[in-house]
Amino acid sequence: MNEFAGRSVRFQRVNYLVSNLERALLMYRDVLGLQVEFVIDSESDSYSYPVFEIDSAAALRFAVLSSPTQARVMALTEVTGVVLAEQRLPRRSAIVLEIEDIDGVLADCSRHGFKVYPEERLETHDGRIGREVGLVDDDGNLIVIYFVPAAQ
Repeated sequence: MNEFAGRSVRFQRVNYLVSNLERALLMYRDVLGLQVEFVIDSESDSYSYPVFEIDSAAALRFAVLSSPTQARVMALTEVTGVVLAEQRLPRRSAIVLEIEDIDGVLADCSRHGFKVYPEERLETHDGRIGREVGLVDDDGNLIVIYFVPAAQ
């Protein structure tokens, strides 16, 4: 028996650091279709400073995003006043989003200059076939979008 089986876990949200919130919202809101719930300035004693190891000279702004079916599932923390270090490769995390209109997302990414990896054929664990594509925002955060049609 799993010794942790009795623990209650609820996934709250993922949080990406970004250097320009407006540009990040172009990707997450306008291209990917997430909805902005609110944007606030972070307090000077925000827990984000120590856990992300952000220099206290930085100013932070926090945007919380929802999908049409999931409330407050993502956050973007804008860090200004200091330079965010470039993310080293290989990337260590990604968000994975199911998006039916992959072609529309790819067209929007191309129009706005976001990095797009070559599309791949996706085969699920149960043999269904779909599409998947990797996208990267301006700060090096990885997004993988996919879609598997229901009727196969």
